[in-house]
Amino acid sequence: MKTLHRYLRRQVLASLFITVAVFTFVLLLGNVLKEILSLLVNQQVTLGTVARAIGLLVPFVLVFALPMGMLTATLLTFGRFSADNELTAVRASGISLLSLTTPLLILSVLLSVVCAFVNLEFAPFCHGEYKRLIAKTVSANLDRLDTLLPERTIIRELQPYLIYLGRSRDGELRGVQIYELEKGGTNVVSTWTAPRGNVSVDKEQKLIRIVLFDAWYVSDDKGERVPVFWGQSPPVEIALKDQPRKELGVNEMTFAELLEKRNELKAQKIPTTPVDVQLHSQVAFSFACIGFTLIGIPLGIRAHRRETSVGIAIALVLVVVYYSFLILGQSLDTQPKLFPWLIVWLPNFIFQIAGMIMLRRANRGV
Repeated sequence: MKTLHRYLRRQVLASLFITVAVFTFVLLLGNVLKEILSLLVNQQVTLGTVARAIGLLVPFVLVFALPMGMLTATLLTFGRFSADNELTAVRASGISLLSLTTPLLILSVLLSVVCAFVNLEFAPFCHGEYKRLIAKTVSANLDRLDTLLPERTIIRELQPYLIYLGRSRDGELRGVQIYELEKGGTNVVSTWTAPRGNVSVDKEQKLIRIVLFDAWYVSDDKGERVPVFWGQSPPVEIALKDQPRKELGVNEMTFAELLEKRNELKAQKIPTTPVDVQLHSQVAFSFACIGFTLIGIPLGIRAHRRETSVGIAIALVLVVVYYSFLILGQSLDTQPKLFPWLIVWLPNFIFQIAGMIMLRRANRGV
């Protein structure tokens, strides 16, 4: 029996390591491409800062990768175990499925303890540090025009403007094209084009001021494009965003900080629903590994397939169902009458109850 338990643990842990690594890489890639890569391309950060930012992101994405990895590992292991008729041999030896899977259920509880630490303390702290690092990096580059306005690059970060510069050296611009987009949209409402211009940064007001020479300004006035020529244009003022925030968001607060924030809001007679939802989300999500393990074992047996793609497909469907409840609860954090803090617990109840029923049926050979 010990040999069998050791064999199963080894199979699950091997699959868990690989799947967690893959999911962590994929989730990291999305965050890196969205924020860090653009800063690196524009030479606003060093490789050391990039490595530190990625290190701070790892705990944040691990919150999601660890439960997903446990579910996928369970599905893959028991899918192969069933397809190779090893489960039939185990049952023929008089060993029940519950006895066989007890070490894995204990493993899921231990992983939930790890997830609780990461969810409640480590991940929010690292996420907050990551946001502060990015904001500090942007703020430190306010006087570096070559990084704020790199040449021969379509600059999209200075919304609602899109800017392209043929050359940008020491505050002097060449081949300037500035497109003003409608608020919250992608349609161009006005255009500046000029062979040359000057740029300066107002650190106090957090503004970039661009003055163009021999410039054409074209605006869309009630469907008609009206061109205007300026020998020297009035300043085009662009607000610098992504400055360091004075207060953390609820998803960047540890459990203790959320409790303190809740008491503060309660004393001020301000609704605490958003904080309540985040508190319950952090705790509820810590139990995801248990629910995923309970439902993954019988589903893997029922799938009865060796193919990795089948197990991953089932895992992705279950993950989407689980996270949809969390997203729904968080989207209703301003509707206390709908009890959004209870909605985030629903996937745990559903997965654990369904998993126990399916596991009991599988144990009986149904």
